[in-house]
Amino acid sequence: MKGICRMTIELKNLVKKFGIFAALDGVDLRVADGELLALLGPSGSGKTTLLRIIAGLDRPDSGEVFFDGENALLRGAGERHVGFVFQHYALFRHMTVFENVAFGLRVQPRAIRRSEADIRARVKELLDLVQLDWLASRYPSQLSGGQRQRIALARALAIEPGILLLDEPFGALDAKVRKELRHWLRSLHQEINVTSIFVTHDQEEALEVANRVVVMDKGRIEQIGTPTEVYDSPASAFVHGFIGESIELPVQVTDGSVELGGRKLKLSANGVRSGASKLFVRRHDMQIGPADAAALQGEIMQVRSFGPVQRAEVVLSQAKTVIEIDAPRDRELRAGEIVGLNPRRYRIFAA
Repeated sequence: MKGICRMTIELKNLVKKFGIFAALDGVDLRVADGELLALLGPSGSGKTTLLRIIAGLDRPDSGEVFFDGENALLRGAGERHVGFVFQHYALFRHMTVFENVAFGLRVQPRAIRRSEADIRARVKELLDLVQLDWLASRYPSQLSGGQRQRIALARALAIEPGILLLDEPFGALDAKVRKELRHWLRSLHQEINVTSIFVTHDQEEALEVANRVVVMDKGRIEQIGTPTEVYDSPASAFVHGFIGESIELPVQVTDGSVELGGRKLKLSANGVRSGASKLFVRRHDMQIGPADAAALQGEIMQVRSFGPVQRAEVVLSQAKTVIEIDAPRDRELRAGEIVGLNPRRYRIFAA
C-alpha cells in the first residue's frame, strides 16, 4: 500500500512494576521493519504491558525504546506514528463505518491534514483493502464481530502508521471466525508489509500467523524464534509445556540414566546433569508398541475419538501416573489393553 513507512523497533532492558509486581523484568527485543511478530504467553506474562509501552500508552520504570534508532520515549503516544487495534474494537457507535475509518485523518493537525477529497479517497482505499467497502454507510451495531475487527484495523491503518500493534485482536470472536481472520491478517500483512506486533495467549494463532514468536512468562522473554523453532526446539520447560499439548513427567537423572518412579527408562538423558528433572513428550510423539521392549508401559483406561485421531488415557506402571496420548484412528485401542510407549521425540529439562 502506498504511504506505508515501516519502522524497526528496539527495546533495551525494559522494566515496569505495578507495586511489587514486575510486569516487565529486563526485556530486550528487536523487531525488524516489515516483520509480523507475535507476543505469546499466559495472562500476566507482560505481553500487553510491553505493547502499551511501545504505543506510548504506558512508560517503563527504566529501559529504552527506539524507533529507527531514535528515542521513542521522548515522543508522546500521538507522535509515535503507531496504529493500535484493541480486542473489543473501540469503534465509535454513533459513527458510520466510513466516518470511523476517516476519524484519525479528520483530527490530524491542520498543517498535515488532507483535503476532504483525499480523505474520502483514502477511506475508500482502506475499505477496499479490508474487503468491506459495501458496509461504508452502516453503523458498528449492524456488523458482525469479524467485520468490526476488520474496520478497526482499517481505522488504525488510515494514518499510515510505521508500526501496527494488535492486542488480542481476535480474542472476542468465536473459533470459526478467528481462524478465518488469521488467514486474512496474514495475507493482509503480506500486502501492506507494515511492521506489526500482535499479542495473543493462543499458541495456534501465534504459530499460524507470525514470522517470529516471542514467548513470555512472568515479565521475561523465555524464547524468540520462528514458529517451527519454538515448537520443535523449545528452550525451556515452560516453553515446552505452554506450546503444544505435552505430557510432563517428573524424572530423576543419575549419571546419564533416566528414572521414573525409581525404575530406569530406556531413554538417554541427552546431556542433562544428574538431579530432579522433567521429561516432556508431545502427545502425538508417543508411539504405541509391545510392552516388553518399550521405554514406558501402561494400561489403557479410556479411549475417545477426535476427528482423525483418538485420545487414550493410560495409567503408567512405572509411576501410577495417568497420561493422555494421541494415536491414529487406524490403530485399534481398547480399554484394559497393556501397551508399551516409546517417545519419538522428547526433551528433558532440569527441574
